[in-house]
Amino acid sequence: MRTLDAEASDQADMQELAAGGEAALNRLMDRHAAAVYNFLFRMLGHEEDARDLAQETFVRVYQNRARFNLQARFTSWLFTIAGNLARNHHRWRSRHPTLPLEAGAEGTDQSLGETIPAAGVTPSEAALKAERAAAVRAAVDGLAPDLREAVILCEWQELSIAGAAALLKATPKAVESRLYRARQILRTQLYPWL
Repeated sequence: MRTLDAEASDQADMQELAAGGEAALNRLMDRHAAAVYNFLFRMLGHEEDARDLAQETFVRVYQNRARFNLQARFTSWLFTIAGNLARNHHRWRSRHPTLPLEAGAEGTDQSLGETIPAAGVTPSEAALKAERAAAVRAAVDGLAPDLREAVILCEWQELSIAGAAALLKATPKAVESRLYRARQILRTQLYPWL
């Protein structure tokens, strides 16, 4: 949960950015770039696309700095931009599918660090953990977009239901309902892993 000091810092930096103080953008990026990247990675499942869209999110913040309502929460605005970019990218990808030239070259969900087991972890434990993570990612990716967004925001980004509702422009009850339906679906699909 964000503190009032962090929100006040965001507001002050946006006010400074709107007035032409470009150093404020660096401070905003320092505070929020990791969370934006993680959100986009969970939405897209692809590291490079998530990095590109995280950068594009902050480009949009800069481009629209004068339009930001200083009464609004910066993080809600920021994640709305990121979410819109992810949805647009997902639509574009569905219309323009690509196939990698080599197996595992492009479409892999694992980074090098995830494929090399940590010290003390047996190969079978590492394989089981990787399989479980892949099953969870696949199950979440298979959810309807509204259910997937609710899970990503509330479970992985640890936003409150009210925060997710504000970001998704929905009522808290609607977000609760989406989470309930998503958990039911995931529980059924991931039963062998429970």
